[in-house]
Amino acid sequence: MGRDTRLPVVLVAGLHADARREVVDRLLKAVPGSVALHHDLTGAGSGAVRRLIRDASGDLCRGETPLVNDCACCALREDLIPELERLAGSGLTRLAVVELWDSVEPKAMAEVVAAHEGDGLVLTNVITAVDPALVLPYLANGDDLAEAGLEAAPTDQRTVGDTWARQLEYAPVLALVDNEEADSEDRALLAQLHPTARQVAAGSGELAEVAFAGFDVESAAAAQHPACALLPQNADEAGVATLVWRRRRPFHPGRLHEALEDLCCAAARSRGRFWLADRPDALLSWEAAGGALCVENAGPWLASLPDAAWETVPPVRRAAASLDWHPEHGDCCQHLVFTSPGLDREGLEGLLDSCLLTDAEYAAGREAWKRLPTAFDTLLDPA
Repeated sequence: MGRDTRLPVVLVAGLHADARREVVDRLLKAVPGSVALHHDLTGAGSGAVRRLIRDASGDLCRGETPLVNDCACCALREDLIPELERLAGSGLTRLAVVELWDSVEPKAMAEVVAAHEGDGLVLTNVITAVDPALVLPYLANGDDLAEAGLEAAPTDQRTVGDTWARQLEYAPVLALVDNEEADSEDRALLAQLHPTARQVAAGSGELAEVAFAGFDVESAAAAQHPACALLPQNADEAGVATLVWRRRRPFHPGRLHEALEDLCCAAARSRGRFWLADRPDALLSWEAAGGALCVENAGPWLASLPDAAWETVPPVRRAAASLDWHPEHGDCCQHLVFTSPGLDREGLEGLLDSCLLTDAEYAAGREAWKRLPTAFDTLLDPA
């Protein structure tokens, strides 16, 4: 086989802007012939996105690209690939380091780059830069990105907390900068939020190594999909705990809805999948950070699909379902994970259990469940 002549591309993401810049600077110094590309979306309100290309010696090129459909991230996507292809065509760049702007999530951009791997590019990794002392403050921040001036589009309704959580949990590599204020609780929280991540010190030789390690967008997407996500396990260290709560019975929609505020505030981060008695065929996703909750319909449970439709389901999801198949309910289940300093395990378990169907409600069967008063219509069926 011939040598791979495609341009290696590594994404560096994260709301911790100072940490992100430090990681990018260290990569530029550690990998001779590397170039960094950064699209600054701060001025998107004026109708343009600023582009900066630099190497270890300083700025190489500055420019602007117009907004696309009033969306700064769309402009980034339209401008990034041509710039990367230009660098690839020159044959002079050993590594392209794409420094994503503060609130840009790496998943979307990784998939954009991967879609052009036949055009002289290859995505070699995704790294999220982390200041350990800021993990909890950012995770607990329920402010809208717009309030912080970090929105990527006029319609951006994300919060700081949920954006940071997804940036953290998607990347297989977390690059940590030094901060004397970080303590054992901060590091335990980081380890429990993303236990499968490879943590590297920003100032170590490992950083350049992981930049070329390789990345699979399909596996990364599967690891985040609510049906087969690689969720954290039970843990308790340095005052930080993770509770894995799994049950087979569906939730009573009314009782769960009444408990949402308490459940969202019970942990710094919670996520997983769940099912409601009045929507027994719908696999529902749960994501909460900073006291803000997002629940979405992620499609049907496999148990609700006809056998012929199983061939259209990705193998990783079929495998995940088969490992936890119930003779009566199939893959329908509650699987929620809560991580936080000072977590009240017993109180949280009791509250969650109280939201399940009672023995009498459960015995009434599915047709009776569907007639229960709805409570999640505004969250799952917005007008």
